[in-house]
Amino acid sequence: MIGDLVSEKRDWIWYALCVLATPLLLLQIGLDARQALAVGGFSVTLYGAIFFWKYRLAFACFGISLLLCAGLLDVPHLIEFAGLDIILFLVCMMTVIGFLEERHFFEVVIDRLLLVVGPHPKRIMVVMMVMAAVSAALVDEVTSILFMVAAMLNLLERAKVNPIPYILMLVFTTNIGSSATVVGNPVGVIIALRSGLTFLDFLRWATPISIVCLVLAIAICLSLFKKDIAALKGVLTGKKGERKLEEMLEAEHATKKGVQISGWLFGGVILGLVLHHPLENWLNLPNNTMLLGVALIGAGFALAFSGETARGLDEKRVDWWTLTFFLMLFASVGTLKQAGVTSVIAQRIIELCGGSITLLTTLFGWSSWLLTSLMDNVLAVATFVPIVNDVANAGLQTFPLWWAMLMGGTLGGNATLIGSTANIVAAGVLERRQMGEITFAQWLKPGLIVAIATMIVATLLILAQLSLMPQTVSPIPGLH
Repeated sequence: MIGDLVSEKRDWIWYALCVLATPLLLLQIGLDARQALAVGGFSVTLYGAIFFWKYRLAFACFGISLLLCAGLLDVPHLIEFAGLDIILFLVCMMTVIGFLEERHFFEVVIDRLLLVVGPHPKRIMVVMMVMAAVSAALVDEVTSILFMVAAMLNLLERAKVNPIPYILMLVFTTNIGSSATVVGNPVGVIIALRSGLTFLDFLRWATPISIVCLVLAIAICLSLFKKDIAALKGVLTGKKGERKLEEMLEAEHATKKGVQISGWLFGGVILGLVLHHPLENWLNLPNNTMLLGVALIGAGFALAFSGETARGLDEKRVDWWTLTFFLMLFASVGTLKQAGVTSVIAQRIIELCGGSITLLTTLFGWSSWLLTSLMDNVLAVATFVPIVNDVANAGLQTFPLWWAMLMGGTLGGNATLIGSTANIVAAGVLERRQMGEITFAQWLKPGLIVAIATMIVATLLILAQLSLMPQTVSPIPGLH
């Protein structure tokens, strides 16, 4: 009890120092008093999330109220900056994924795959890691890690092996896979809707880099956890047997019809997201209109199929707590843009890099990587997004900056236990199942090895393609 009080007091001291020091330090790079006050309001939210994660929404409320009281933000601009397109997209996707989860679609798919692979430890872990990455790319990192961890712990139940190495391997590849598509990570959604980049752009520029990083991460994991993987042999032998699909469905409390409907809905939504840009061209619509439209259609079908349980699906499966926090975070970041803070920071960054796109891209990537490893990746990327527009206004190429931020915001999540939502969710599931507890120290060594190695490769691959990237600079639609 005394130790907790001392720790809490220390956190409050650090919080107060950071909130006060950040605007004072930024005054030294040319901010005026009004801009420094805007930074102070943003810092209330930012450091509240860092030091008091469980109460982040409360600090977001305090930060927004400070900006409103200081006259730096008004209600119309709060609504404009809140990123309602991003929030609505996430609401729809959470609804669709919640529908699939309630029908145990993902568990059945994984069980079926494990039956095909057979009781071969290394092969099982490679398949599981690839599945974690692919599922993260197709749905999102949190959903992916939830059902992948559940599948792994079901394999390990009653076995005398330490589950932590296997969970780490799945989380690492989940975070990497989340960088491959728009829907894999909230960071991708933010970047797509603020840059005008399409699902197909992600497939062209992000997916190949993600695949290379995945291969590297799997190789590293097979080496780091060689003994743990070998220990799976006894666990897998005769573990599953030749269970029939009907038996799996019964065990998972699922039905064939529910799984089939889920499969059609899942396939339709993914296909729609992939083809959203051609649909927009065909209908003569602005970029990313159908990215949101497809998500809305998918959510509509999920709610319609749910019948009388539709309200419960919306209330229980949509993470309103996190979405409300995102809304306030985006509003506070938008205030920095409106006050001119991001313009000053962008100018200093450009001066530091001497206008070099290579240095600028590297700086953006590794800065977002570092911030992600120290705090939530959405916080990190949301802080950098407005700066990109100011770089564009300076006449510099911004196309590679988006991919550098994407990779930094996803790959950096592997560095520490708090670097990604998927990390925290996985650790929580392990504790709730009473099968172990992952400490910050246990995570750090393998996490840093994977995060640093993959980010180096991602940076080199982005820089190698600079000459292939669009050179023209145009206004970034919808960016605040």
